[in-house]
Amino acid sequence: MSDTKPRAAIVGCAVGIALVLAATIAVAAMVHGAKARLEEPAAQQAVAVADDAEVAYCTPAFKQVLQRVINACGLAGGTEQRRGCQPADVKTFASINDDDFNALFTPLKDRGAVVMFDENADGLDPGAKQMLDDRWQDRRGARYFFIVARASRDGTTEGNRALSHKRANSVAFYLKEATSDPDLDKEVGMLWLGSEFAQLPKTFCDWPNSRHDKPCTPEAINRSAFVSWVDCRL
Repeated sequence: MSDTKPRAAIVGCAVGIALVLAATIAVAAMVHGAKARLEEPAAQQAVAVADDAEVAYCTPAFKQVLQRVINACGLAGGTEQRRGCQPADVKTFASINDDDFNALFTPLKDRGAVVMFDENADGLDPGAKQMLDDRWQDRRGARYFFIVARASRDGTTEGNRALSHKRANSVAFYLKEATSDPDLDKEVGMLWLGSEFAQLPKTFCDWPNSRHDKPCTPEAINRSAFVSWVDCRL
């Protein structure tokens, strides 16, 4: 019996050492895991900041008008039905002249395009449909897509207003059918300007348009719908 106690003591010491080692390893693993969890959000946040970086055209003036368009044209949260902005609405919420309004959208040249229409018509030809397909697919994470339809100064004010509305609807209806996007009404903002507000100058003939193989005149460029994704955050 004299050997029993020493052996028990040795076994007890061995078990104690094993428990201490196990606890040490567990604590080390917990510390390492906590460190990784602390560092990971910082890395994720850095990526998010980089992804959300705004492009140069998102100036305060541009974003101010953008916010007004979103509020006035039915893109604000909670809107159940898509609607658009008429010339009178634009004059009210933009509070700027024609040239300044067009100048705001000039930096969108690489993101936008001009869909051309026949005189007194609102149908989309194959070139227009292809251009809309290409622009829609080039989203790059943008939230809003604008359709700004116009009519040339030929005809009556009322007739041109109705025609530009039909042109905006032609674009919107085509996108709805072609994309089957359930959130389309929350992403697309429409403005129909008729011939009363913000006629495009001939410089917009240099923009991508659906009839690049045909002559571009001031009248032709205004038988159109300007379309573009907008990358700004609000």
